[in-house]
Amino acid sequence: MTEQTSKAASDTSKPAAEGAPEAAPAGADKSDAVATGKARKPRKTSAGGWGALTSVARSLLHSGNPAKSTLTLRGVNQPHGFDCPGCAWGDPEHASSFEFCENGVKAVAWEATSRVVGPTFFAEHSVEWLKRQDHHYLEAQGRLKQPMRYERTLDRYVPVSWEDAFELIGRTLRELDSPDEALFYTSGRTSNEAAFLYQLFVRAYGTNNFPDCSNMCHEASGIAMTEQIGTGKGTVLLEDFEKADAIFVWGQNPGTNHPRMLASLRDAALRGAKIVVFNPVKERGLEKFADPKSVKDMLPGGGVEIASHYCQVRVGGDMAAAKGLLKILFEKYQGRFDYAFLQQHTEGFEMLKADAEATDWKDIEAQSGLTRQQLELPAEIYANSDKTIFTWAMGLTQHRHSVVTIQTLLDILLLKGNVGKPGAGPCPVRGHSNVQGDRTMGITEHPSPLFLDRLEAVFPIKAPRHPGYGTVQAIQAMLDGKAKVFIGMGGNFAAATPDTQMTEAALAQAKLTVHVSTKLNRSHLIVGEQALILPCLGRTEIDLQNGVAQMVTVEDSMSMVHGSGGINRPVSPHLLSEPAIVAGMAKATLPEVKIDWDGMVADYGRIRSTIARVIPGFEGYNEKVSKPGGFHLRNSAREREWNTPGKKARLMGNPLPIPEFSETGMGTPDSPHVFTLMSFRSHDQYNTTVYGYDDRYRGIYGYRRVLFMNREDMDAEGLAVGDVVDIRTAIDDGVKRVAEGFRIVGYDIPRGQVASYYPETNVLVPLWSYGDRSMTPTSKSIPVVLSKRDIVAA
Repeated sequence: MTEQTSKAASDTSKPAAEGAPEAAPAGADKSDAVATGKARKPRKTSAGGWGALTSVARSLLHSGNPAKSTLTLRGVNQPHGFDCPGCAWGDPEHASSFEFCENGVKAVAWEATSRVVGPTFFAEHSVEWLKRQDHHYLEAQGRLKQPMRYERTLDRYVPVSWEDAFELIGRTLRELDSPDEALFYTSGRTSNEAAFLYQLFVRAYGTNNFPDCSNMCHEASGIAMTEQIGTGKGTVLLEDFEKADAIFVWGQNPGTNHPRMLASLRDAALRGAKIVVFNPVKERGLEKFADPKSVKDMLPGGGVEIASHYCQVRVGGDMAAAKGLLKILFEKYQGRFDYAFLQQHTEGFEMLKADAEATDWKDIEAQSGLTRQQLELPAEIYANSDKTIFTWAMGLTQHRHSVVTIQTLLDILLLKGNVGKPGAGPCPVRGHSNVQGDRTMGITEHPSPLFLDRLEAVFPIKAPRHPGYGTVQAIQAMLDGKAKVFIGMGGNFAAATPDTQMTEAALAQAKLTVHVSTKLNRSHLIVGEQALILPCLGRTEIDLQNGVAQMVTVEDSMSMVHGSGGINRPVSPHLLSEPAIVAGMAKATLPEVKIDWDGMVADYGRIRSTIARVIPGFEGYNEKVSKPGGFHLRNSAREREWNTPGKKARLMGNPLPIPEFSETGMGTPDSPHVFTLMSFRSHDQYNTTVYGYDDRYRGIYGYRRVLFMNREDMDAEGLAVGDVVDIRTAIDDGVKRVAEGFRIVGYDIPRGQVASYYPETNVLVPLWSYGDRSMTPTSKSIPVVLSKRDIVAA
């Protein structure tokens, strides 16, 4: 049996005191415990408010250059500033002077730091030593200063010139037996201009191997909606939140993941809109929010109640809950359906009705963890709402049956014509600030023939037509020796992916690993035979090409495309922009291809002009994006134009899947019960970037290796607050996956479910455990067993 173990990192960046979690008063932040070196009584307060302002101040003070970071905030999400490097939530048409949130400040301060990591740092620290440090320590050291190459004889990174770095990349790629032996990863922070050049370079080289962060988040959303309504993007605009009668929030935590969404939910609640939440965990931001820009909210006890109804669905039980809503709607509210819309715009009504009627309430209640009575009010709210938005995130997409779950939500929306009218529609909320834009630019392992035809019509290339590797396939290809070069445009691949030790073993087998980054992270330390770190400009920095400041563009979750221009001087003169790095790699790899890479890098407007010739909807790109606020990409489903085979929206009527854990789970003498583990972020975290060790909304301070658990389950397992457990994946596939040293925290979570932070628990997610058709890792539904330890956690 192969063993994979995740242990606590041994570094000096953690707070010195890390005592066991202590009990907190009932109702305080819905947590029974605080993991802290000093006992601290969490207060039951609103999300946002003074806590957010205090956190903002702390982030600025700890940035290494508080004055610079504070001044940088002037440009966040402003018409002549830069797009926040955090989430992909949309910007209002008339932005205020302070159009940022607490986590946006953390992202800006993290990037705008004056601390740098250069040759001196790497000379002092071996890669082996750095691998023992945790995620926070690595990134907290500062911005990468200049290109570095791994020297195996020293086990250290050493300086390398840009010319030599590009030469190494070009030579290695040209020496491969096939272009399909190379992988080209993309992070969602990559701009439209860089992403377009990147895919052009890679397709001119000859492969569609584009594993990207979408594979790990909203892949299921794109597949589900494309099949059902003919587009993989949500149909909702930001102003639709101002018109909705009801908003259903499924599987997401806006207070931490996209805090500016709370302002939209707050405004909706104030005008009387019903907000219904389906989420396993009670999250503070979905209960009550105090807008720091509101004087009234900032008074003692201030804030606005957000959720009018909160359903704590079992992990992975969202489809069953949605089936329950459908069943009630067909039983009691058929008279509220929009039959004119259904007849003109949809197909499959009778099939959907038959499926709803055939679904057994026993299965619905068992899988959802909710009773029929608990689902009656949400169904009534939906039936009585003329305009309804369904919004969701990774709580829905990182499961085996995510595609059919999302299609069930669309079934409900379509019954009342809630697609293609103001104040209504599906709204998948993306994570990274340009993850949706990268897909629009062609970053996909499954490009459409039309896209490739148009690319070939503009450029002298023969684009590959066979599918490439997605993220899971890319890892397996490296393990199998089929892929030998990994190039990452941003991100932290080793930390973001499942089956951590298997992924790291795959990267270590590569002939060459290349990472384009702003800060040091775990992926840089998992080196192949040769490895490069290429430092790039950040979103906040001025991008000068031939002495002229350049603008890049991004696309948010609402399909709004707008410009972004940095305002800070680059932290190092050795940095290059992402487009310049792509051009450097392309010229070194494809000297025979007649594409004017230098001309496009000299003026990003030329890149946009080319995009306008290739991608529909971008005609007049430069002119459109020069206007404040940018422009909206046409969404066919929003206009009730259905790009499906039948030219109608499809009511899918997918049957409720049969649960699987009873077939794969296994008990142990120490822990006979199998729990379902969901991973999520702490409040001091953005994806794999860990800003600090606190999670104040959940009452956690100074520590990350915690396991949130129902108190009744704790009693049944003989566990108490502060006990230390190892978490083991309860799947017998010949690999022992263990995450060691997690402290138990009592929490308001359904029985049989536990939760913890990623990336620490990614080691527990088998590489082969992914969503049907989406191949998205099932990071929100892993069967695990617990083993109590007699020693203190590291």
